[in-house]
Amino acid sequence: MKIGMIGLGAMGLPISERLLSANYELYVYDIVSQAVEKAVSKGAVSCHSAGEVASNVDVVMFSLPNARIIQDVLEEILACNTVSANVIADLSSVSPASSRHFAEMMGKKKIKYIDCPVSGGVGGAAAGTLTVMVGGDKETLDMLMPVLNTIGKKIYHVGEVGAGSAIKMINNYILGCNMATVAEALVLGAKLGLDLATMHEIIQNSTGRSFIIENKVPNFIMKRNFGGGFAVDLEYKDLGLSIESAKQMNMPLLMGSTAVQVFEMARAKGFGKQDITSLVKIWEELMNIEVK
Repeated sequence: MKIGMIGLGAMGLPISERLLSANYELYVYDIVSQAVEKAVSKGAVSCHSAGEVASNVDVVMFSLPNARIIQDVLEEILACNTVSANVIADLSSVSPASSRHFAEMMGKKKIKYIDCPVSGGVGGAAAGTLTVMVGGDKETLDMLMPVLNTIGKKIYHVGEVGAGSAIKMINNYILGCNMATVAEALVLGAKLGLDLATMHEIIQNSTGRSFIIENKVPNFIMKRNFGGGFAVDLEYKDLGLSIESAKQMNMPLLMGSTAVQVFEMARAKGFGKQDITSLVKIWEELMNIEVK
């Protein structure tokens, strides 16, 4: 099976490397030439456009930042007369409504579209231990299982197209709200005289534990290294997806509406490209204390 990967960012590149390590023939495209060069150095074939990728493979995978970019890429593929791909597997985080729209678009050209967003971060992508949440028909999923098993440890068939995007959106909603809460709580603890090591040790062994406490605090906040990881801009976008989806159902999201403002503050501070743990710096500055 020949595979295409469009989008070689923080997740797309390590996922591509996993596919190459499993000896898949991989064709790649990204607007950032350095990312393409890294993939080529591992054995991938460089393409000059999304259409060229789709014209050389059986399955095209996306790992792209937002629905607008995906829309543009799909339109380019639809306009190409030499497409050989019959499946689009979208690893990106978009709204369920966008996923259903994309499936309808590609259906006009008899190309299957399934949403299969992933969770597990850059480390999980590199290790092949991602959680993959699939929305689409079982026949297409069965065909893709060898590929998905290469990049993921847990593969869930959630339901029809859009269902994978729905659960990923909910997961990242919880993640964003939790990150905002943890950042605030750690600074409160510091003001009360608690050191970070003590807070981390006790909370991770108590009912307040979470992915943020177990993974993000030791790997980012304790090291005072906020580069890489999961960018504030991306989580801000994901919170927005949940809030917009809830609006369409006349459902208030009180926690999310507050959390998204905290992420907005981080973006205003210039932290957009930094890991979500950089939220702690907002409260540190406000309270004139460093969590350590």
